[in-house]
Amino acid sequence: MFNIFQSKPSPDKVVNKWCSEIRTQQRGLDRQLRGITMEEKKVEQSIKQLAKKGDIKSCKALARELVRSRRQKDRIATSNAQLNSISMELRRQLSTLKVAGTLQKSTHVMKSVNQLISVPQLQRSLMEMSKEMMKAGIIDEMTEDMLESIDDADVEEEAEAEVDRVLAEVTEGMLGAINPVSVAKNPAAAAAAAERDHAAKASENAESDIDLDEMNMRLSALRS
Repeated sequence: MFNIFQSKPSPDKVVNKWCSEIRTQQRGLDRQLRGITMEEKKVEQSIKQLAKKGDIKSCKALARELVRSRRQKDRIATSNAQLNSISMELRRQLSTLKVAGTLQKSTHVMKSVNQLISVPQLQRSLMEMSKEMMKAGIIDEMTEDMLESIDDADVEEEAEAEVDRVLAEVTEGMLGAINPVSVAKNPAAAAAAAERDHAAKASENAESDIDLDEMNMRLSALRS
């Protein structure tokens, strides 16, 4: 039978519950980070193979995915740091709870929650947690304007310069951004550059030995 006189959970139990949920989300982000890193290594190997065959178009397509995945990893690291910051603030409030008598409103927690709630893999958990925090008086109610302003999907095209830097890094200078001055001073580098230009022209109608379905699966894994 439901007890209508059942008391609400104590503030310390509520905070401990939130901190436990935050740790769960952080572990999930860590797993995603490791998965992206492993997939990046596979894509880097594909780029090296395609570069040797002169398939410049496919190399650039994969390099763009590496740029996106690295940005995603940066976002994950930022999200992890923000989650840790929220947890530390909650713990701080817990340590002063006996003196304050109640949980205090925190603009820091509200700002972090507002930013994190736009992260797809955290959205469901943070929405539920934010409702509980509003009831506890730690944060104010989020308006529709707030939710719309933080829905900032990264839809801009990746800069070619950044793609070229990734290509140069992965292929160790075989493709991508090369310093024109250093090439001019180095006959071997100039010959390599000429060979790359020739390969780029020859690759327009060339077929790659790398399975396209497998490549698409790798790209999808990087985006997920």
